[in-house]
Amino acid sequence: MRSLPITEAPHPRGSDLERLPAGRLLARLHEGDREAVRAVGRALPSLARLVEAAASALGAGGRLVYAGAGTSGRLGALDAAECPPTFGVSPRQVLALVAGGRRALTRAVEGAEDDRAAGAAAVRRARAGARDLVVGVSASGTTPFVLGALEEARRRGARTALLTSNPAARARTGLRVVLDTGPELVAGSTRMKAGTAAKMALGLVSTAAFVRLGTVRGGRMVALAPASEKLRRRAVRNVAVLAGVGEARARKLLEGCGWSVRDAVDRAARPKARPRPR
Repeated sequence: MRSLPITEAPHPRGSDLERLPAGRLLARLHEGDREAVRAVGRALPSLARLVEAAASALGAGGRLVYAGAGTSGRLGALDAAECPPTFGVSPRQVLALVAGGRRALTRAVEGAEDDRAAGAAAVRRARAGARDLVVGVSASGTTPFVLGALEEARRRGARTALLTSNPAARARTGLRVVLDTGPELVAGSTRMKAGTAAKMALGLVSTAAFVRLGTVRGGRMVALAPASEKLRRRAVRNVAVLAGVGEARARKLLEGCGWSVRDAVDRAARPKARPRPR
């Protein structure tokens, strides 16, 4: 029998889960969350290299493209969807290629992950090129859809990276980030530890990349898209704090700048023109 990825191996603490009362069962499963956090912490040096690659691609007018299947694909889609409202970027700048297409975002499309050609086709449809960074997200590191996407991205001159929970994964890629979460308490259920670690890592990468690109000042978002009343109130608070003005003045500045937080803060910082002597 060929060797299985570590994510498919049985966990020594998982053999009696079905016999535990709810409280102890939750505590046991939560141990996996802590293991996921530690795995991400150990991977911070390689995540930092991925952040620099993402910031470089986005700063040069390229895109951050996630490719994944199942849980990994949906996590990529979630992170991509959260970037425009948080960082004021176009939905075309961070995108996700998911095995099985849009239908796979809400229900499992079994077998889609095995289609290597579909991964390559998704990259071609996205017109990935030399300015882009394509990140394959795969707990096992062996998902054919992801490998096909990475292979096609390399062929088209894009920079590539793999985010995986399998230290033995050997996909050809420019960067490799291993979130060594080990066996799952429910063997093979990578929606647990591996998924938790991947969600954490993707959020860290996209957030840090956009911070590097100047979308945050003083710990506050200056590029958010205030498309709802909640976000407009946040924009007012951010301008008030960063510009050192009252909320009424902050709102007036925002209204005069088309609700751009960055422009409102910059305008508040400009010295007022002195009237010319007659």
